[in-house]
Amino acid sequence: MNEIIGNTAGSIWHYIHENGETSAIKLKAALGISNRLLCFSLGWLSREDQVNITEDGHTFKVSLK
Repeated sequence: MNEIIGNTAGSIWHYIHENGETSAIKLKAALGISNRLLCFSLGWLSREDQVNITEDGHTFKVSLK
């Protein structure tokens, strides 16, 4: 499972790098991943201090640091 989370974290990082700040909902749709995998992977990136996560209404915006 750690490998899947790590690979997905990499995909999220690359998506944001190419497309800029985005919402969690758009990330989920663009990458075709589950809520659980999105949360695990964003947690991974957050722990590595790679992303900024800010609340935006009923969702979250994610950007690179």
